[in-house]
Amino acid sequence: MAIRLGDDAPNFTAETTEGTINFHEWLGNGWGILFSHPKDYTPVCTTELGTVAKISPEFKKRGVKVIAVSVDPLDSHKGWINDINETQQTTMNYPIIADPDKKVATLYDMIHPNAIDNMTVRSVFIVGPDKKVKLTLTYPASCGRNFDELLRVIDSLQLTSKYKVATPANWKDGEDCIITPAVGDTEAKQLFPKGFKSVKPYLRYTPQPNR
Repeated sequence: MAIRLGDDAPNFTAETTEGTINFHEWLGNGWGILFSHPKDYTPVCTTELGTVAKISPEFKKRGVKVIAVSVDPLDSHKGWINDINETQQTTMNYPIIADPDKKVATLYDMIHPNAIDNMTVRSVFIVGPDKKVKLTLTYPASCGRNFDELLRVIDSLQLTSKYKVATPANWKDGEDCIITPAVGDTEAKQLFPKGFKSVKPYLRYTPQPNR
């Protein structure tokens, strides 16, 4: 069954390259990203895992834990990490789940037979502190993920979870936000002391409130 936005993120216990984890306990009270890979020793995945290792300070700055999953066993992961470190000029600094029985892949509906026979598609799940799924993305095996976009989405999710705003198209951290329609002008004046600009009654821009 497909996981939808707002669903509880299924919990699981699994072996990883950094030991056995219980997913919810591992997340703690923070944000997390779970992203899957079709299999070990594949070229696109190698670049993705290396990229995430390189930008891990950006995730840490946002209080986000990152964990990967592949259907291959632990020994395979450990050998692959050597290749990732060598070819991507980095050092792996987050865990990879070993999922040879496809337990996690099945829980998160990561196997799409019409796309790839028995391997996981490139799935991404962002999980909030409440353990609910805040974003899902599915990429074809041929397309590497854009992790700058995932950082942008996290910035938006974290901002909009605290303030009554939404973020417009192509928004980046530091840019103006949109006041949600449920907030009337009177309330908006109280909530957003920096002021706001009304383009239409339903389209009101305000400077990012936490800046």
